[in-house]
Amino acid sequence: MQATSRFRFMKSRHVARMTALHATMNDFQYDRHAHEEYALGVTLAGRQDFFSNGEFHRSPPGSVITLHPDEVHDGHAGGGDALDYVMLYIHPDELDPLIANAIGVQGLQAARLAPTLTKDVPLRDEIIALSRMIEEQDTSQIEQEYALYRIAAHLAERAGNFAPNERARRPDSLLERAKDFIHENARYDISLDDISHAASISKYHFLRAFRTQYGITPHQYVLNCRVNAARRHLENGESVMEAALCCGFSDLSHFNRRFKRIYGMTPRQYQAHIFT
Repeated sequence: MQATSRFRFMKSRHVARMTALHATMNDFQYDRHAHEEYALGVTLAGRQDFFSNGEFHRSPPGSVITLHPDEVHDGHAGGGDALDYVMLYIHPDELDPLIANAIGVQGLQAARLAPTLTKDVPLRDEIIALSRMIEEQDTSQIEQEYALYRIAAHLAERAGNFAPNERARRPDSLLERAKDFIHENARYDISLDDISHAASISKYHFLRAFRTQYGITPHQYVLNCRVNAARRHLENGESVMEAALCCGFSDLSHFNRRFKRIYGMTPRQYQAHIFT
């Protein structure tokens, strides 16, 4: 099979914090990472094999993938065929108010709005439709807003059917404190001692517990937070060098390497996609 992977990111012109990805890949594997946004995807062809929410999953064509904010995952083509899929990245500031209004509750962080992997034909069609709207860039603001509302309403309708899993029901408060510290200080040269001290937990227990809880090492999580922050700087039009230095990367080669393992392209390529 010929090795080829293509990634196309498109930022919505009408919804401030929403981005679509259309990817085809067979020779690329994402590192374990997490996004600040909800990630709602559909496998179009091939099979997507990935780790998320403490389990390994296989997504055949037509399946819907739902990843909640800060949920660690990876991904690669499985089964020997090229993988083709679309993914919507929707910031909680855009999606949470719509869902909360639909079901009349606030504070959705502990709730699972849908299973990680499902055969949900209406949701599949809604995700594909909105992805195409963003990709074609010829739809009106009200069309995209209504398409997003339809996705939110569908998720809200299903929310009552999915209880939080054990991990979401009883998060370790000390580890949550550690994550908060990392988010606030990722741009600095922080150490394991710094993080474990902030969380009031011994360093060695912290190392074991963090990876068990989130499926990623503290070091990987720090790098992930830096990449996510740098992505925001790139989308604001700052140079690649400014984004790298602002977010704790000491050199461009390291920044390029880490960014590509999460987004499939270099920071400069990503910025070119966003401003096309």
